[in-house]
Amino acid sequence: MPTVQAITRAPSPPTTTLGYALFATRWLQAPLYFGLVAAQGVYVYKFFNELWSLIVRCITGQATETYVMLAVLKLVDVVMIANLLIMVIVGGYETFVSRIGLQGHRDQPEWLSHVNSNVLKVKLATAIVGISSVHLLQMFVDVHHTSRHSLLWGTVIHMAFIVSAAILAYMSGPMAAQAERAHQPSHRSQQHADEDSPPEEDSPPERVRIPAQREEAPSAEARLRAAGFPARKLLEDFDAGHLRSFDREAVARLGKLDFVVARRNVVFVGPTGTGKTHLATGLGVRACQAGHRVLFATAGEWAARLAKAQADGRLDEELRRLDTCPLLIVDEVGYLPFDADTSQLFFRLVAHRYERGSLIVTGDRPLERWDEVFGGPAAPAMVDRLAHHAEIVRLEGDSYRTRRATAEWAG
Repeated sequence: MPTVQAITRAPSPPTTTLGYALFATRWLQAPLYFGLVAAQGVYVYKFFNELWSLIVRCITGQATETYVMLAVLKLVDVVMIANLLIMVIVGGYETFVSRIGLQGHRDQPEWLSHVNSNVLKVKLATAIVGISSVHLLQMFVDVHHTSRHSLLWGTVIHMAFIVSAAILAYMSGPMAAQAERAHQPSHRSQQHADEDSPPEEDSPPERVRIPAQREEAPSAEARLRAAGFPARKLLEDFDAGHLRSFDREAVARLGKLDFVVARRNVVFVGPTGTGKTHLATGLGVRACQAGHRVLFATAGEWAARLAKAQADGRLDEELRRLDTCPLLIVDEVGYLPFDADTSQLFFRLVAHRYERGSLIVTGDRPLERWDEVFGGPAAPAMVDRLAHHAEIVRLEGDSYRTRRATAEWAG
């Protein structure tokens, strides 16, 4: 039966040219950020000028305790404003103008790896509250020379900053959740059917259960609990000292989670104990914090889940339910061989997720050797779909656990 392909109309050249021209106007903001760099230089001069005055007065014995406290608070104020400038310069340029290309840099700020407009606004609001706190503390330290009118209005303005920052932080959660739902396929009718159906006995392992669909905008903590991680590990805590080969730039790029939005895959390949599960969990935790639903399970647990769904005659339904999770993590591929029937189930999962959702897979052998793990003819077709839109990260080195145990024994 012939297949019918959808016809996609390409935008007309004038429309495309106009869109590119409008998008290119973002470069008009570049001089503004360089102007802020000059302003930061002014604050550096102001800092050392104030510091020199403090040192001179302390040496000559003219500095009272109140003066020292006020001078130090003034230095702290200058530093906090300079930090605010750095956040605006680097984060604003990265968000609204162009990527700077700091991936893999050892001094890349943690917040910049997943920066977006919401994160940037919340961090700026928090920095402003901190600066306002220092100003208010200066007024209370020098209370004898500060009028009650100034104290009153300083307190009111500070509380207004706090309330504004709290409201902005509260609003950023629903906005992130709304962005997540915009990237998920619509299966409302299927979700309602799943809600009305009674729970089944002999449910699959707890670590791979679907989050409750009644929760319209689950919190980050709820997403982390529902993901089923064996332990919560962060990308920032990954120790690559035991590895001989490690692509830091690739991992930093993946930490931005663009692959989840683009529905691409990630494959971590390496010997046992090189940190594949840590990296997969770290990406999953960050995705939960960014508003995405994630499910984590080992290859054996996924095999049991899919086999039960097939035995119950609801494999297609199960695959559709998994579409509500933009990211699935399949850990420990290769440790146990699978027969032809189980291999077909994994092929169904990979084929269904193809260009529909993201997969993170960890394994001890490269994709070209997956025929050693998956029996039958399914392995080549599965590898073809998995690797088509995938970032493959290889880890080479000795086992972290063995090395640590050996070091402890030697000690």
